[in-house]
Amino acid sequence: MNTPVTSSNIDRSVVASFGQEWHKFDHAGTSEDEQRTIFDAYFEVFPWSMISEDSVGFDVGCGSGRWAYFVAPRVGSLHCVDPSPEALQVATEKLSRYQNCRMHLAAADAIPLPDGSADFGYSIGVLHHLPDTRRGIADCARKLKPGAPFLVYLYYRFDNRPLWFRALWKISDIGRYVISRLPSRLKLFVADVLAVVIYWPLARFAKLCESLGLPVENFPLTSYRNRSFIFMRNDSLDRFGTVLEQRFTRDEIREMMQSAGLTDIRFGTSSFWTAVGIKAS
Repeated sequence: MNTPVTSSNIDRSVVASFGQEWHKFDHAGTSEDEQRTIFDAYFEVFPWSMISEDSVGFDVGCGSGRWAYFVAPRVGSLHCVDPSPEALQVATEKLSRYQNCRMHLAAADAIPLPDGSADFGYSIGVLHHLPDTRRGIADCARKLKPGAPFLVYLYYRFDNRPLWFRALWKISDIGRYVISRLPSRLKLFVADVLAVVIYWPLARFAKLCESLGLPVENFPLTSYRNRSFIFMRNDSLDRFGTVLEQRFTRDEIREMMQSAGLTDIRFGTSSFWTAVGIKAS
């Protein structure tokens, strides 16, 4: 697993950063109920009726294996693909109870499956960290059989948010640019501080307002109002510790998926953009 990945569509500093992140946040002690709740939100539009216990699929950018953990019991074989040996080590331990998981040290442009062979695929929160996201989607879609579903979650460009919200994000992105380039230990420390002084107070304020019957859908960090602090720390590092981050509008995501040969595209109802498409015949 320690052989360096050869790929023209990865940023090696991003790969190294996520390897460190999944070692720090393997979620071994996190409530399975909480993890399942988040999994269900990501997979709300996934057509499980098209998947059987014999289906073969792939998880591109599997990270710690936290989503594969819930997919593996429902399918025949799941190929977990990630360019980070550190991440795969964590995923291997997490998925050790499942004999149908196959671990692959590879990038999206080198998924070790024949073209047109997979019954399904998904990539959650990964392809927006590639230099060429469009190409990443196409590389995944190429592995699918005709009629097979592909689920993707990409960072959205807040095109459904008010102007003040988008302005606030632009300010925070300046912070990401600086923090993501700090030495590793300092970056981890700063991300934890942000979780304490920003994520937790804003999330709990949104929860309080919700309990009072106030609308909270446009509150900053409202999606964390029912999450544990460990997820806030993890996502603070994920958000501010990554040097390469791309964001897309709903129309851009649809167009990239269509360009990759996916049809019948449907989006989730959550505040982030999850979308599923079916490989054209």
